[in-house]
Amino acid sequence: MTIIERFLKYVSFDTQSDESAGVTPSTEKQMVFARYLKTELEELGLKDISLDENGYLFATLPSNVSRPIPVIGFIAHMDTSPDMSGENVKPRIVEKYDGTDILLSADDHIVLSPKSFPELLDHVGEDLIVTDGHTLLGADDKAGIAEIVGAVDYLLEHPEIEHGDIRIGFNPDEEIGLGAHKFDVEKFGAKWAYTMDGGEVGELEFENFNAASATVSVKGLNVHPGYAKNKMINSLLVANEFVSMLPSGETPAKTEGYEGFFHLVGMEGEVEHTSVSYIIRDHDREKFEARKCLMLECAGKLNEKYGEGTVSVELKDQYYNMRQQVEPLMHIIDLAFAAMQETGVEPKVKAIRGGTDGAQLSFKGLPCPNIFAGGLNFHGRYEFVPVQSIEKAMKVVVKIAELTAKRY
Repeated sequence: MTIIERFLKYVSFDTQSDESAGVTPSTEKQMVFARYLKTELEELGLKDISLDENGYLFATLPSNVSRPIPVIGFIAHMDTSPDMSGENVKPRIVEKYDGTDILLSADDHIVLSPKSFPELLDHVGEDLIVTDGHTLLGADDKAGIAEIVGAVDYLLEHPEIEHGDIRIGFNPDEEIGLGAHKFDVEKFGAKWAYTMDGGEVGELEFENFNAASATVSVKGLNVHPGYAKNKMINSLLVANEFVSMLPSGETPAKTEGYEGFFHLVGMEGEVEHTSVSYIIRDHDREKFEARKCLMLECAGKLNEKYGEGTVSVELKDQYYNMRQQVEPLMHIIDLAFAAMQETGVEPKVKAIRGGTDGAQLSFKGLPCPNIFAGGLNFHGRYEFVPVQSIEKAMKVVVKIAELTAKRY
């Protein structure tokens, strides 16, 4: 198969993860895809192939030289986002995109337009893989999987390219923040690795948000509304008061770059009890800690006003900025930077406004920056990926393997 044929085959598997499942993998359909990939890797002739009960698939492309070379890895995730259906994906290729609107679904008038998504215009003349407007595409991260498998296949077909042992890792449940939780770093056995899970061509990322979740619980007091004066405490109103105490300009819709935020993701309640869910993000660790402290301070002020125990905040750290783990090992960034340049890709070093399995893996002892996979508009019906971007990412993987062998 060509790399594009691989990608189109991969997106035919529905692999949505489910954050409410409480097991790994969170959905059995991820295991279906994992078993398919395992068979494909076996047919390619890779070694040390293993698929564990949690859905982690590892394999090795053995070194083709006798001298010692550091073992490196490439990692991608098998699941797609719970935000939109990944069932019955119907991709199609828009050849030589001309810069105009792309009609995804005539029946439902779903249009992918550069007016709403100006990044389309960066890919005029390229071949774009799009959806039919009723599902996500799954380039996040099946493009990454296709690029890694495609690179391994290419290296097998070109033994003149020297490389050391290359470890491959495909994991479940990245989209629900659990992709690295049961990733066996020691078993994987690489000195460092790269996640192929970025967006636009050239992206090279070794900074990400520090991340936490917050659950705000508000207890109210319900009495007959006709006789409620100075008695009723409406938990819904108190919850809204809590929300209003946080900086109104520090939300996802009003921040960019290195700016952090409080993101209100859910509110459910009635007079006697309301639960409010937040995620907290900031690249700067001190500012991140300050954000958590502010939420506790807001709860304290409301407890002074309405009575102790009215508002409680449960904070859970999710992951941290990988920069502190990667920065002492900048040679692995230099390798990726050089690989991009040598394959005609302009490197774009940027901070991730999100998380990545690589961040958690870095803190588990596997330094793991993130490289572009080429897709855009992830997690929704307007997701697309240029064919040429997938091909470039595959070439970068090959070149990293080659440069590692040359430099060590």
